[in-house]
Amino acid sequence: MKDVYLLSGFLGSGKTSLLSHIIEQFKAEGIKPAVIMNELGKLPFDSRAVDNEVPLKEMLEGCICCTGSEKMEAQLQTLLEGEDFDVLLIETTGAAHPVEAMDAVLSPLFASKLNMKGIITVADCKRWLDRDKMSPQTRMLFLEQIKHAHLIVANKIDLLTDAEILTVTMQIQALNDTSPIIQTANSKLPIKLLKNMEATFHEKEVQEAAIGKQLTLSSRLHTFHEGLHQEEFEEWVRSLPDTVYRMKGYVPLKGHKNPYLFQYAYGMVQWLPEYMKMPPQIVIIGEQVDKLEVIGSERND
Repeated sequence: MKDVYLLSGFLGSGKTSLLSHIIEQFKAEGIKPAVIMNELGKLPFDSRAVDNEVPLKEMLEGCICCTGSEKMEAQLQTLLEGEDFDVLLIETTGAAHPVEAMDAVLSPLFASKLNMKGIITVADCKRWLDRDKMSPQTRMLFLEQIKHAHLIVANKIDLLTDAEILTVTMQIQALNDTSPIIQTANSKLPIKLLKNMEATFHEKEVQEAAIGKQLTLSSRLHTFHEGLHQEEFEEWVRSLPDTVYRMKGYVPLKGHKNPYLFQYAYGMVQWLPEYMKMPPQIVIIGEQVDKLEVIGSERND
């Protein structure tokens, strides 16, 4: 039987970083992981975090619960029949309710092959402090992801004061008092904590997991047709409404041969040089993103 871990957490919380750290530790112990990665966008940007030695299946454009359990079952069947691995890691999109995603994995087809160890939710501590600024729907999903976790990774504590860390920890524990909370920076979590997980699932819990279906989260793919000045682009980013949660992709900058890898999450921007000619496109995830005017780009939805 192969152990399965489901990684949950809101957009930009640090799930992909956690996935990378877990993969690295499993491989160091001679344990071969496989990955199913679910993204809202049309391009698999997060899959770059998974090296070529790790079997990877991707589900793009929509969360696991929306694309249907049949597609997930097909991905699982392909992995089990065609790949050699010891443990399965499933990273859900930030717009997925963890219990709905878990329900898609708990198929009778795999009852004798897969052992669901539990849900690991990465909670963005900085976002937690500002959760009242979210729309009611997204705030509810944010809280549900933490409430249903079997292990909570309280991430980005390096951005908080000691008093804020204490406040966040106590408030999260009040929301979910049955699961351990591990404080991290950059989602660095020892895998021994995963191995010790023994989750118990209740059918009632799965049946009542209807939160998330009414979310207005959506994604847009934009293609750039000319180089941009970095300062102007960042000025546009600073003007974005709070309803834009995540942006990832490749932005062509004037004076540089190749587009730069660009990431945006919750007001924070990251640029990384890219040494290959990547398509000049970004995926934008948030609410009502179809109404956004994007600097130096044309719609390509």
